[in-house]
Amino acid sequence: MSRRGLLGAAVAVPLLAACSAPAARGPQPAGPAPTPTRPPIPTIKPLPTGEVARADSGRAEVALTFHGAGDLGLARQVLAALHAGGAAVTVLAVGTWLEQNPDAARVVTDLGHEIGNHTYAHKDIDSMGEAAARAEIERCRDLIAKATGGPGAFFRPSQAQHATSAVVTLAAAAGYPTVLSYDVDSQDFTDPGVAAIRRNVAKAKAGSVVSMHLGHPGTLQAVPGVLADLAGRGLTPVTATRLFG
Repeated sequence: MSRRGLLGAAVAVPLLAACSAPAARGPQPAGPAPTPTRPPIPTIKPLPTGEVARADSGRAEVALTFHGAGDLGLARQVLAALHAGGAAVTVLAVGTWLEQNPDAARVVTDLGHEIGNHTYAHKDIDSMGEAAARAEIERCRDLIAKATGGPGAFFRPSQAQHATSAVVTLAAAAGYPTVLSYDVDSQDFTDPGVAAIRRNVAKAKAGSVVSMHLGHPGTLQAVPGVLADLAGRGLTPVTATRLFG
């Protein structure tokens, strides 16, 4: 090897050593803390608009919905029995019931249930003129808002399973884009007996909305069996908001 080659090799060795093993340095300031990983923001599905009677989510859930009227003590017992059985339900309250029982809305919501609007005086709203129908919806809405701070989750027409297109429009203007109908009627308001109520509710399938009533002793007596029947079929009772959300 030439003298120039030997000199080149002598220089290269220290350079390589410097690259592979840097000289020790004093303590270095800590770098910025790593950014914590945040869980993804859940996607919230908006409620449907117009009238709905059953959900198509495919989840094994049903919504038990109750006409909110009658003796408050009995209503409290029904709602407590549902809560104790692990069920959350939707109560469509009549405005006069809320007016006569200022604690009624809180009785509903304090037990984990949700409240909605079932008109002020439970008249045949589908046959009313526009001004009268609007007043029925808005008077009940205002009572719910006074008690809970909001208008409630849904509107349901009174004395009818389905709302006319005019009533659907009025409900939307009053703050209820979703009008809640039902596809299963328990017929508990006819006081048919516990066995009949259970048979009627047993027609519910995944996605069904069931119509029931708070102000009837037979409904209270039927609650344990209704919940047991649904559980036996793998169906969970949830609020209508959960069912359609």
